[in-house]
Amino acid sequence: MIKNIIFDFGGVLIDWNPHNLYDGYFGDKDKAQWFIDNICTSEWNSQMDKGKPFDVGVAELVAKFPEWEKEIRVYQSRWHEMVTKEVPGMVQLLNDLKQSGYPIYGLTNWSDETMQDEFKRWGIFRLVDDMVVSGREKILKPDPVLYNCLLTRFNLKPEECVFIDDNQKNVDAAERMGIHALHFEGAEKLRAALKEMDVKI
Repeated sequence: MIKNIIFDFGGVLIDWNPHNLYDGYFGDKDKAQWFIDNICTSEWNSQMDKGKPFDVGVAELVAKFPEWEKEIRVYQSRWHEMVTKEVPGMVQLLNDLKQSGYPIYGLTNWSDETMQDEFKRWGIFRLVDDMVVSGREKILKPDPVLYNCLLTRFNLKPEECVFIDDNQKNVDAAERMGIHALHFEGAEKLRAALKEMDVKI
């Protein structure tokens, strides 16, 4: 029986995407894609998600690619432009879950520095009862240690939880730990999948 709902944040609750910033910054989607694939990569961003201070991460990358200094620094100074909206349908879904009595938890790979600002900015986060953020714990999904951190901290039983993430590797890791897990493909599909699991919404 499902008693607790656990959400990833970026790509599930809010629309975080570097393209939201760099497509307009460069005025060229292909150039933005090259920059994201080769300079400010997801692997580099993961260092901050794991707790490296942004100032340090940016300085290291500028030292490696000095010709891209201005564009790299924009990643930090205009970071909020990467988050453009709450994912459609998710505020209503979380409200419905809470009205049905389900605790809502977050389990996210995110820099604690930028998470603080976004938490204040978007109302959907006020529907989350508590969370584990990788930048605070200095460890990333899909490492089982981060999942265990959430389970033990809030005294949750894995078989009583369902975890939702847009990254299949993170979904698979949760399932290996005995947590019910769903790959996020939009609010409507998620609502239907939760109902199939007898979640009352």
